[in-house]
Amino acid sequence: MPELVLELNGRTWTLDPSRSYTLGRDPQGDVVIDDARVSWRHATISWSGRSWVLEDHGSTNGTYAQGRRVHRLELGPGSAVHLGNATDGPRLSLSGDEAGAYTAQGTAPQQAGTAPQQAGTAPHQAGTAPQQAGTAPSSGQAPAHQGWARQQAPREQWQQPPAAQVPHQQGPRDHQVGETPGGPTGAPPVHGDRSPTTFHQLSLGRVMRIGRALENDLVVSDLQVSRHHAEFHATPDGRFEIRDLGSHNGTYVNGQPLAKSGTALIGPNDTVGVGHSAFRLVGDRLEEFVDTGEVSFSARHLTVTVDGGKQILKDVSFGVPEKSLIAVIGPSGSGKSTLLKALTGYRPADRGDVLYDNRNLYKQFAELRQRIGLVPQDDILHKELTVKKALTYAAKLRFPADTTAAEREARIDEVLRELKLDIHKGKKVTSLSGGQRKRVSVALELLTKPSLIFLDEPTSGLDPGMDRDVMQLLRGLADDGRTVLVVTHSVAELALCDKLLVMAPGGSVAYFGPPEEALNFFGYETWADVFSAFENYRDYDWAGRWKGSQHFQLYAADVDAVAAQSVPMPPPQAMRPPKPQGWFSQLGTLMRRYVSVISSDRGFLALTVLLPAVIGAVSLLIDPDKGLLPNGVNPQTGRIVPNGTATTVLLILAAGACFSGAANSVRELIKERVIYERERATGLSRSAYLMSKVIVLGMITVFQGALVGAIGFAAREIPEEGLVLGSATLLELSLPIMALGFASMMFGLVISALVKTAEKAMPLLVMFAIVQIVFTGCLFTLNGTIGVNEFSYLMPSRWAVAAAGATLDLNKIRPDQDDPGNTDPLWDHEAGAWGLDMAALLALGALCGFLVARFLRRHEPEVMRK
Repeated sequence: MPELVLELNGRTWTLDPSRSYTLGRDPQGDVVIDDARVSWRHATISWSGRSWVLEDHGSTNGTYAQGRRVHRLELGPGSAVHLGNATDGPRLSLSGDEAGAYTAQGTAPQQAGTAPQQAGTAPHQAGTAPQQAGTAPSSGQAPAHQGWARQQAPREQWQQPPAAQVPHQQGPRDHQVGETPGGPTGAPPVHGDRSPTTFHQLSLGRVMRIGRALENDLVVSDLQVSRHHAEFHATPDGRFEIRDLGSHNGTYVNGQPLAKSGTALIGPNDTVGVGHSAFRLVGDRLEEFVDTGEVSFSARHLTVTVDGGKQILKDVSFGVPEKSLIAVIGPSGSGKSTLLKALTGYRPADRGDVLYDNRNLYKQFAELRQRIGLVPQDDILHKELTVKKALTYAAKLRFPADTTAAEREARIDEVLRELKLDIHKGKKVTSLSGGQRKRVSVALELLTKPSLIFLDEPTSGLDPGMDRDVMQLLRGLADDGRTVLVVTHSVAELALCDKLLVMAPGGSVAYFGPPEEALNFFGYETWADVFSAFENYRDYDWAGRWKGSQHFQLYAADVDAVAAQSVPMPPPQAMRPPKPQGWFSQLGTLMRRYVSVISSDRGFLALTVLLPAVIGAVSLLIDPDKGLLPNGVNPQTGRIVPNGTATTVLLILAAGACFSGAANSVRELIKERVIYERERATGLSRSAYLMSKVIVLGMITVFQGALVGAIGFAAREIPEEGLVLGSATLLELSLPIMALGFASMMFGLVISALVKTAEKAMPLLVMFAIVQIVFTGCLFTLNGTIGVNEFSYLMPSRWAVAAAGATLDLNKIRPDQDDPGNTDPLWDHEAGAWGLDMAALLALGALCGFLVARFLRRHEPEVMRK
């Protein structure tokens, strides 16, 4: 093998034939080129077996040799290549011991051919019914493909060698546009059965440790990998096994997670996944495959059936190659959202497969979910935070616990520079434009370097200029080595996409292929006409027309030829991803983030103090000179004179505590629903998330209750001695109000977990507050009222007023005038009664917490639910 030395900007690299070298702006690459004209992952240099070869990865600005743009180039000593510009782009010089030459493979684009002939006659006007599709092309016929180029950055194509010159392969080759990978024979596919990135020699008696730290035998530069992640070692009988070292994101064998600190024997048919790397044992050699983002993706016969047997997704199949931008459009009711959930694994299809570079996403979701990014229609970040702070908390939750702050900071800055957000990192998200906010959502997903990115309506609500900016951003993401699929209603920028998937009413495919050929396929001049036809002819067999067309034979026949399969899902514990952070670490991060969000909202902070102060002050307007003690005995009747002031004050304070406590929490889960769903899919603990809300909101609510009690009770005459706390009677009276606020806050979380919008939550908040007032026991006698009294035990206000009433001896202050002997046992002036009342309040709060945890499951990806 000839030695090859690469020189760039005064630096030199001696290339090792046993591995490939990545060139581009990516700081994790082998040759880092800090030039805006160079793509993130621009090209690679590797030894092909007979020569050194440079391969351009579809870079935006191209790779040039002797002034011509090339996509594949054989290199040798004396070669020179420019990146990004043919004249003044960064220049790579090659030198070595042996002379060499290079050969450009197809430096000119193919000439545009004619568009495929229309397969069938589409409806041309509203009053004309669609005609049936024509016959498919005969065997051996291949209609010419209309080429296309983007104005912003033309994508040059290079000619393939004739089929007869392509050597036979046991596994599938790298796939071109329109092809769908098939599974190889023998060992499971790893990254489309590409050549290994590098090799490692294993020997008996030697342990090979894998991790992010430099002291490992096999260093994986991936923040998804723990510092000391796993290790390979030989068993006494000569076999090898993989042992997890307590990694945070898990070690996977054939896509299934290995128990933390567990071991598993591996053979030649097993694949071990560690972060973005996969390993396969071949003899005594370990082959490493690094997922650099260039992955193919395909859906095969996806079908989703809901209750009642109605199919909302019908036999959807399509395949896309690496580094592609695919748009999905269709009218309402065409199953776009269902398709997105099926493609991401959030709601697996009932039948069919989703293949991530030949790997079944449903069966290996726990591992592959780390390589998939999802940007929902709503922003997945807290708008009250600055861009940098929002990404910092996201990185803290998604990266392993042993990731240092400096490592997280470096990755955040890297993503901000890539998306040109570094100048906005100090601004609050809410102050950004719609397009910039969408960029921040994309930046959040790019933190973990996903290879496949899905976006749901990213241009919704944006003006045409921002629409173009977002689509150009997605085009750049695809060019830099990612596969991007976007669901959109906007048709203005479809020309930027490589492929277009059109969904018909009922959830079937009406078209899949190049966007510039779509209107010609349907026989209309505008997309408005196409969508009108969908509406006017909802019962027409759009899928049948598509499958009988030449376009289907050209772009989708290979995928459709594979029979649909049932999806035997692994056990639930194998589907749930491990948690990158420990429970307490997640809790701490979530609490700090929540405090940051609240502290940035000055209006909320002002109301937090103002509302309880007003409620306490209002209670002082009721007979301000009267205390909360019995009025004595009427000498004429011998009965105790009722003190109506005490019950009225308790009623006002209880109502205020109920309303303020529930108001604090009734919108919290609703407004973070999209954020929670996405973070849950990345390994967020449900209980840690809920507990962060309970602790932070609980402290706020308890403070409010203390303020209400202090103002409402301090200015009035109260008993000198309490039942439990002795002389601290004010605290003993305030504790039930504080506990009532906390229990009401928990009821508010139940409401927030039940409803989908804040508009529905507010009427329930009002109803809750009114019901609590009715069942305090201050308006009418509850004890002895069969049914009503028992129902009141479910109301926190009943127990809070009873606890305060026990301290005040409410049976004497407000006796039953119709039946003086009818005393409420919950109001007994005894320490036991006070303790029972307080315990019931806390039990109601705990019950609400359990219900919230159960209801939160409804807002999680279906694949995550137990």
